[in-house]
Amino acid sequence: MPSPLLQVRNLTTRFNTERGRVVAVDRVSFDIGPGETMAIVGESGSGKSVTALSIMRLIPTPPGRIETGEVIFEGKDLLTLGDAGIRAIRGNKIAMIFQEPMSSLNPALTVGLQVAEPINLHRGSPWGKAMAMAKDLLGRVRIPDAASRLASYPHQYSGGMRQRVMIAMALACQPRLIIADEPTTALDVTVQAQILDLLKELTRETGSSLLLITHDLGLVARYADRVAVMYGGRIVEAASARELYKNPRHPYTLGLMASVPRLDGEAGRPLVPIEGQPPDLAQLPPGCAFSPRCRAATDPCRVSSPPLVDVGQQHLKACFNDVRA
Repeated sequence: MPSPLLQVRNLTTRFNTERGRVVAVDRVSFDIGPGETMAIVGESGSGKSVTALSIMRLIPTPPGRIETGEVIFEGKDLLTLGDAGIRAIRGNKIAMIFQEPMSSLNPALTVGLQVAEPINLHRGSPWGKAMAMAKDLLGRVRIPDAASRLASYPHQYSGGMRQRVMIAMALACQPRLIIADEPTTALDVTVQAQILDLLKELTRETGSSLLLITHDLGLVARYADRVAVMYGGRIVEAASARELYKNPRHPYTLGLMASVPRLDGEAGRPLVPIEGQPPDLAQLPPGCAFSPRCRAATDPCRVSSPPLVDVGQQHLKACFNDVRA
């Protein structure tokens, strides 16, 4: 097995709020191999995006703080780098695609300038050459008439086209790792499929690894090699995508799967929502965070938090009970 490209170990990130200390990411660990696509899945507020921002060292301080852990990328712990060191990594070796491009693109600058900027900054290419490369990148992400669209501003692009611009920016410096945080949330279903197909195709061509952050378990089966399921700031189950769909072992994962619409032979089955609400991270219950919503919860679940253990075939789960589909 090749060495992991990224190793996250016991990552803990907390925020000081008016309601007290909130642990948004609690002792999270996972690896991403070269060329691998890994998905982190969970409801809003489960800690997915904060995990991604912690890897990139983009947690606002204050009120946030990465308390413990290691983020090893190409043998270096990103959490120990100085400001200049992490800036040399961001947008260069690790790129991030945010879920709302209109909040990430500068409305006062042309699209061409924004795509060319990381090439000029990290590769030292003259602006003329960088703009020529930006035109090629826009064509690569299938923006029609790329040469004339270089001079357009973000508001002159549709939502799907803006997300393609974000992908072009992410690919500009041929990064080893791309983090895509809910990249299709604001798009309609047909455009979602186009964007994810394009992202998967381009990462396959370049050999980049992909960390896909999503709340949609239905997307994961098609695009991910491995999956980690998060709840209440912790990873509660992790396995290969094939193994997770074939043999889910955590009640929360089973609940997510039961709430996904199906278009196959089981299309007539009713959707079963997960009862209750996601946990308040400022007031987590004792024991397993999912226990108040879990039909399989027993007394030990309400007292202590189950550790993440290997149940075979590199399938990890954090549950005291033997729950199966």
